Amino acid sequence: MINTFSYSDIGGRPYNEDAVAIRQTDNDQLLAVLADGLGGHGGGEIASALAVKTISGGWEGASSPAVLSELILQAHREILAHQTPSCRMRSTVVALSVAVGHADWAYAGDSRLYQFCDGKLIRQTRDHSASQVAVLIGEITPDQIRFHKDRSRIFRALGQDGGLNVDTGSTALQPGKHAFLLCSDGFWEYVYEDEMIQTLRQSASPEEWVGRMREILRRRGPENNDNNTAAAVWLTVDERSKIG
Repeated sequence: MINTFSYSDIGGRPYNEDAVAIRQTDNDQLLAVLADGLGGHGGGEIASALAVKTISGGWEGASSPAVLSELILQAHREILAHQTPSCRMRSTVVALSVAVGHADWAYAGDSRLYQFCDGKLIRQTRDHSASQVAVLIGEITPDQIRFHKDRSRIFRALGQDGGLNVDTGSTALQPGKHAFLLCSDGFWEYVYEDEMIQTLRQSASPEEWVGRMREILRRRGPENNDNNTAAAVWLTVDERSKIG
């Protein structure tokens, strides 16, 4: 049994440029996709909606990094086709698919995927951003990404000129309680990783978990906080069924 919850909030902005969708089949295959339109290029809300619609609409139940990568590239081409000289719309994206025994993901930009197992954080994606590069070359620590002067500089996005390199990953789902979190930067900038872990351990459902994290965001975020969006996926893997 897979349990999920998602939300998207306008924050303190005049309109919402985030989008999110979750699809689940009868045989416990799942797709979750989240996109964050880049407002500085115009049409961010259109770009993110196109990304989510193209990826979720084109998914046929298969789970592999190659499938997700191709769906993201399709969304990239769709956004390029809708651009005009005055509207160079762009969007980040992160997608997760789950099938029996494994999970796969693909992304471009700074919308993140976190994976937890038995209450511990075991994986998170690396942003395609100037601040992430600063971490990799040792200029700042990972904790300083949220406050770096170049936080808003994104190096990969759907709708960018030319092609797009999509980062992918895959993992076998070992026995245990797994939780995945997809979120836009308007969410993870104000909810720290140790708080994700603490609230996960306190929660009985994905909805409660996201609700606890949103309360942290509301207390910490400024009045003009960015749009914020998250999707949570919980599943338990046992020896008999792999996904139970």
